[in-house]
Amino acid sequence: KPSDTALFSSMLTRFARSNRVWSIIRATPAFRTMAAADTHDHLRSQSVRFGVAKTPEEKFQLMTRNLQEVLGEEKLKQLLEQGKDVKVYWGTATTGRPHVAYFVPMSKLADFLRAGCEVTVLFADLHAYLDNMKAPWALLEERVKYYEAIVKGMLESIGVPLDKLKFVKGTDYQLSRQYTLDVYRMTSVVTEHDAKKAGAEVVKQVQHPLLSGLLYPGLQALDEEYLKVDAQFGGVDQRKIFTYAEKYLPSLGYKKRIHLMNPMVPGLTGTKMSASDPDSKIDMLDPPDVVKRKLKKVTAV
Repeated sequence: KPSDTALFSSMLTRFARSNRVWSIIRATPAFRTMAAADTHDHLRSQSVRFGVAKTPEEKFQLMTRNLQEVLGEEKLKQLLEQGKDVKVYWGTATTGRPHVAYFVPMSKLADFLRAGCEVTVLFADLHAYLDNMKAPWALLEERVKYYEAIVKGMLESIGVPLDKLKFVKGTDYQLSRQYTLDVYRMTSVVTEHDAKKAGAEVVKQVQHPLLSGLLYPGLQALDEEYLKVDAQFGGVDQRKIFTYAEKYLPSLGYKKRIHLMNPMVPGLTGTKMSASDPDSKIDMLDPPDVVKRKLKKVTAV
């Protein structure tokens, strides 16, 4: 269990620059989109030059480049025109070991910082437990420590200064009295149909779903309010949860947020690359023989 973030940073930099991994990343639609703007240079360098964008137009271009979709584009432009430092959060449920596709959102966090945004990274431990108990409660604390070490190492390996980021653990505030009350308030206005639909692309789907999976989208929506952000950033697989939040947060008296979505990196088995599915991903700590074995089983897309 390495605890030295600098060690992770050095290791991940070498990992990201290896020819084998680059051949995988370059083959994905997400990377081809990024390559058009030369953002892959960020991933191949140990330092990113953070020239901060000055005009609202420059900031908007940085914040939205290489995204697949933006919900609330006009509101984002308005905030930037007002000279506000936009507050953005990106969350990851600690369900399994992170993989190479995490470099896509990491490089986007770098863009947000260059645009002068205040960025929060949420380690969503409670969400991980609710997602069909992929992460047993007894392991959550250790999972969070592992995720924090890996994510910080990835960010440092592409030159993102950690002093410009805020790291938060979900259970630091999601077990509070007010948050719990808002969860109950949410259940009084949300239909079972909408809750199930919102989590369709994110929560593991089974024939007889647990109630916990129906709560998951509501918690993610409430995170926007409790983290006091203007925007949430995530993969396009989160879109149904984002529209769920836009529909139901105003019902509780909270404002609708901006939503920024990056393309998904396809997994080795044909679906998205998933931290909780070992066969779908190239793990950060996979040894060469495991990488070779996985590549031989890759499903052509």
